[in-house]
Amino acid sequence: MIAGLYAPDAGQVYFEGTRVDGLPPHRIVRRGLLKTFQIPRELRNMTVLENVMVASPRIVGERLTDLFLHPWDIPTAEAEVIQRAEQVLRTVGLLGLRDEYAKNLSGGQKKLLELARALMGQPKLVLLDEPIAGVNPVLAQRILAVIEDLRDHGVTFFLIEHDMDVVMKRCEWIIVMHQGRRLVEGVPDEIKANPKVIDSYLGG
Repeated sequence: MIAGLYAPDAGQVYFEGTRVDGLPPHRIVRRGLLKTFQIPRELRNMTVLENVMVASPRIVGERLTDLFLHPWDIPTAEAEVIQRAEQVLRTVGLLGLRDEYAKNLSGGQKKLLELARALMGQPKLVLLDEPIAGVNPVLAQRILAVIEDLRDHGVTFFLIEHDMDVVMKRCEWIIVMHQGRRLVEGVPDEIKANPKVIDSYLGG
């Protein structure tokens, strides 16, 4: 609902002081709010590089009118998008697979590709839905390292995750959900000591 894929039955969603519920997803993305999916949705028959390029904000050459109004700008614009896409792939550790078809990636690599596409959109806030679920430990650590590095460089992450160790070590503010309702929220030390959380999640 936050990302605009579903309309809420009630309530309102604000991002940076502006109401965004009811806006189509592409307009929410342009405001800097992007999401990744728990099950990656790669464009299977496109290369890794092409998957990232399509997530770029609008550039010269996307519209038919650009062919007539700005034909001389198109090659330069495309080269800039390729350069940025390669930089993003370098950031997530997939540059060596830039020409591989996305369908050939492993599950963990597809999760990294999801993250790369989000980064290509120049996000201010990224909604992450279980980014390491079903991923082997080595790639899981790489994904988490990329997230931590980006966070340290000013990107905010809203993380949904069932691995309590991941949550406690990396989240500054935690909202605990139980049976579809908010159980409690607070900083990690408060959450770990909360009797309700211990009983519901830690088997108190």
